[in-house]
Order: sequence, then C-alpha cells, then structure tokens
Amino acid sequence: MSCNLFSGFVSLQGMDTSSSRPDWLSRLKSFEQPVRWRALWQLVNTLVPYAVLLVAMYLSITRGFPIWVPLILALPAAAFLVRLFVIFHDCSHGSFFASRRANRIVGTILGVLSFTAYGSWQHGHGVHHSTSGNLDRRTIGEVWTLTVDEYRASPWYTRLGYRIYRNPFFLFGVAPLLLFVIVQRFPHKLSKARQIRSVWITNVLIAAVVVAAAFTIGLPTYLLIQVPIMYFAGMAGIWLFYVQHQFDPGYWERAEEWNSVDSAMEGSSYYKLPKILQWFSANIGLHHVHHLKPRIPNYNLQRCLDTIPELRLKDHLTVRQSVRSIWLNLWDEANGRLIGFRELKTA
Repeated sequence: MSCNLFSGFVSLQGMDTSSSRPDWLSRLKSFEQPVRWRALWQLVNTLVPYAVLLVAMYLSITRGFPIWVPLILALPAAAFLVRLFVIFHDCSHGSFFASRRANRIVGTILGVLSFTAYGSWQHGHGVHHSTSGNLDRRTIGEVWTLTVDEYRASPWYTRLGYRIYRNPFFLFGVAPLLLFVIVQRFPHKLSKARQIRSVWITNVLIAAVVVAAAFTIGLPTYLLIQVPIMYFAGMAGIWLFYVQHQFDPGYWERAEEWNSVDSAMEGSSYYKLPKILQWFSANIGLHHVHHLKPRIPNYNLQRCLDTIPELRLKDHLTVRQSVRSIWLNLWDEANGRLIGFRELKTA
C-alpha cells in the first residue's frame, strides 16, 4: 500500500496522444535556462537560516528550556526543510543548475538532509511526470487512486486498505515519518541497479550523520531536533504533493485519450498560496507550469506565469478550497471528477 505513496519527484514527458500543441507552449522554453547566482542565493537564504534554527533548537534543549520551545522552533525549521526539498526536486529535474554534476552533488546532499535518495527519487518522479493522470499507467510516484468501478470490484481487504490509506489521519498524521524514515530506506521493487545503489548510499550517509551526532551532541538530543522537523516537514510536503493532483474536478484519462498538456493544465493545480508560503514552498504551487516544462527552475516559475497570460488559470486553487480535497477519494469516470466515499452510493 505505502509503496504507491510519493515515490519521488527527472523531466520525462509522457506519451502524448495529441497531434497539436498550443502555440504559446513554445514560449515557455525561454524560462528553462538556469541562473547560477539565483540558485546559489537560494541555497544560502535557505541553508543558513535552517542551520541557525538547528543550533537554536540544540541550545534550547541543552540549556533546559521547556520542551515546547524546541518544538516551536521546529516549525520554521521544517518550513526551510520543505524549501530545501523543492530545491532537491529541481536538481532531480536537472533544472536548478546548468551543470548536471552540480545538480547531482547538491541533490545528493539535500537528499541526506531530507532522508530521500536522490537517484531513486529522480527515477520515481520521472515516472510521475510521464504518467500523471493516465489511468492505464498508474505505477510509482503517485498517490494511490482508484476509480469508482475499481473500488467496487475490489475485495473487502483492498477496499479497507484503500480507506485507511486515503484517511487524512494516515496521510498527514502517520505517513510523514513512515514514508521518510522507514519506507524510503528501502528500494522500490521496480528499481534498477542505479536507484538501488542511491538508496543504500543515502542510508549509509544518514547513518554516518546519526553516529556523528550520537558521539557529539548525543542521540536523544539529535532525535529531539530531527524527529519534529522531519514530521512537520513531511506533513507539509505530503500535503503539497497531494493537493497538486487531488482536487475537483481533476484530470484522469485512459491512455488513448491522455495527453501531457491537458494533464498539466487540468490535472496539476495552480495552488495560489500567500506569498510567504509560496516562498517557503519555492513556487511549487505553480504546478501546472512545472508539469508543462519540468526543466524550468523554481526561481523562474513566477516570472513565466506573469509573462504568459495563457497560464493564469481562473480556476486556481486557494488554501480554503484545497482543504476540501481531503475528502476526494475516488475517480468517477462517468462524470469525469473526483468524488468522496459519501458520494459513492450515487455515482
């Protein structure tokens, strides 16, 4: 069950069944060029405050402050970790730096910080980009989504497992630590040698960090710092990934009708966040633009949106509207929309 959950964020385009593509799409290519100083500045303005917050959490613990002090500090630290994860995600697309080697090195380091293997994630997220919204190619890199007919035809234990999986308590309460601490320590069953190697290299590097922490600040202190940050960051990251493709009406088509442009424009949300949250999430809410051109670095997405009017979707997703996505669980093929379990009887 959990192997379907967010296997990863490489820029692969799916098999597009559409023979014609909109003229304005070619204008996005000019925004694909990485800018070194912007990339380096993002690393500085994210890693430095993240490190400062780690030190502040350490001092609050060792100097006997109440437990709620490091827990409160973990919240902004988690926000910076989410931002680092989106940078990691850009590296996996080869978009953050012009240099492939630089993307790999930075991506690997940030992968250790976020407990995510770079090579494995790159592969899984590439699959996600090439299959998102395709009902006949649901493999890895997706939120587990069943159609109404599939759910009704499934045995009771599959339906039970699906209901548990889609329950908000599991997705946003249990899954953050389960996914990042446990599930991602093992290669996916479809992984090849390179992805398997990346998982075990990342595990060794994470273990080295834990051992070093145990011999310096002490294992209990390390866990009091790392676990809350991973939990809060994982919760936010899973929410962002979830709402980017799980919204009403959404987009799912059979392979013969699926095309990448419609999948991006109709099946990837334009999540219009408050500016501070947009900054911490490194523009990942402009997800329809990202899916159209995955090689656009996050620091160029807003400029791309501002320049090309066709990208300014009227039906953007607000924070308030996105909360309703929690209760959307099944794809209703007959009506072309996501529905909740409560609507199942009338579907």
